[in-house]
Amino acid sequence: MSLVTLATIAISLFGSVQAAYDNTCNDNLVQYWGQNSYGAANPSDTANYQKTLSFYCGDSTTNVFPVAFLNVFFGTGGEPEIDLANICSSSSDPVFAGTELANCQFLAADIETCQAAGKIVTISLGGATGGGTFTSDAQAEAFADQIWNLFLGGTSSTRPFGAAVLDGVDLDIESGSQSYVPFVNQLRSHFTGASKKYYISAAPQCVYPDAAIGATLNAASFDAIYVQFYNNPCGLTHYSDGSYTWNFGVWDYWARNISPNPNVKVYIGAPASSSAAGSGYVPIATLQTIAQQTQKNFPSFGGVMFWDASQSYANGRYDVATKSALTSAGACGGAYTYQACTAPAFSATASYPVGSTVSYGGYQWYARYYASGPPVGIGSDDSNAWRALFACGGTSTGSTTSKTTSTTFSTTSKATTASTTSTSKAATTTTTAASGGSCSGVAAWSASATYTAGLDATYNGQLWQANQWNYDEVPGGASGAWNLVGTCASKRSMETGSARRSVKFVRD
Repeated sequence: MSLVTLATIAISLFGSVQAAYDNTCNDNLVQYWGQNSYGAANPSDTANYQKTLSFYCGDSTTNVFPVAFLNVFFGTGGEPEIDLANICSSSSDPVFAGTELANCQFLAADIETCQAAGKIVTISLGGATGGGTFTSDAQAEAFADQIWNLFLGGTSSTRPFGAAVLDGVDLDIESGSQSYVPFVNQLRSHFTGASKKYYISAAPQCVYPDAAIGATLNAASFDAIYVQFYNNPCGLTHYSDGSYTWNFGVWDYWARNISPNPNVKVYIGAPASSSAAGSGYVPIATLQTIAQQTQKNFPSFGGVMFWDASQSYANGRYDVATKSALTSAGACGGAYTYQACTAPAFSATASYPVGSTVSYGGYQWYARYYASGPPVGIGSDDSNAWRALFACGGTSTGSTTSKTTSTTFSTTSKATTASTTSTSKAATTTTTAASGGSCSGVAAWSASATYTAGLDATYNGQLWQANQWNYDEVPGGASGAWNLVGTCASKRSMETGSARRSVKFVRD
């Protein structure tokens, strides 16, 4: 049975709800729209070329659509330019007199349809080859005024989307080192007292700090960042390969300790198919595992971003299967339950070899190589000896029970290829009371699983606990990576009243 079929059953039982967008949730899905990424990569498959925006708003899978891109800041006649590939551009559609700004006002109805369905639609500036630079703070502020008038709550005779009022601005700045702080701050000044809520997001590369927009992220307030975990050495394919270059923990630390907005949400940015990026694509079961574990491990997690909608639809509705994984344990209102810190506290007098784990500053950390100094949440990815595994020991907030509103998925589009057999590869988390002395609920050790310190597994009728990160290390073997807790039939007198976790990560 496919995930789409399961979702359809849920609809018939519970009904559907088109709720308004909530930025505090940790199960949101973002899909860029506008560049016909699938069509560009698969030119002969015209049936799956990008459709108009409203086509992608027929179900509740996607929460946010950044419209990509406004790729020229200062064009002919002093107006910017937009390029929406096969939908609308200056090369194929009318332009406003004296400019190269495409008149795409026929999209107003699409935008308003999506907004009526509880989604937000933003304008994305930049792109891989787009963007611009400002010669002064005054020019940046004037450009913010112009964006406000062209796309948001202002007025202009050259509004590309007519009367439709977008919900915010996304900065996908991938070159240069221009500061956008005056631009963001000026936009914020327009948002204050406005009749609707507006949002500002950014799409940095996962390598920290981002070369193009890192300084702006540290100095201006963003509501969400869609971190690009693809085409980079810290991408999704490195999540459990033992390299510890996957660095969502770095971005969580940034969000909670450095960002001017400590409530900013951090998204996993992913390619929606193998043709959507040069590297970083993972099978759906792997992405489900990564999304669910990151949702559990880091309070700043906001959801998943895809490049792009055309790719996810052509890839068996990759977006539907991802949304299903997100909503299974989704929460809103900033609710988050911290895990216990299971590693020893960091000691300034100790030295830590590769594979050591410590608790420090609200996180559990892993030593990527020899370390003696305290873990730091940020810094060059190459020079940082420590990697945050998960946030721990904090004060839990709110309720993290799943939302009661059901998710409506379209069944008219191509069904997802993910099935109940493939979802067995996703992370399975089981908690059993240590005081019971039973191995019931603790997963058997697997040679294809990755274990971090504190995780349990059963092997040959005995209960074992990992004392360090390990992969394909047999409990009781020469590596010493496991501690014997006892036989499954015996009473466990140690650690009474605590709980054990058994988490299995299956590697593809």
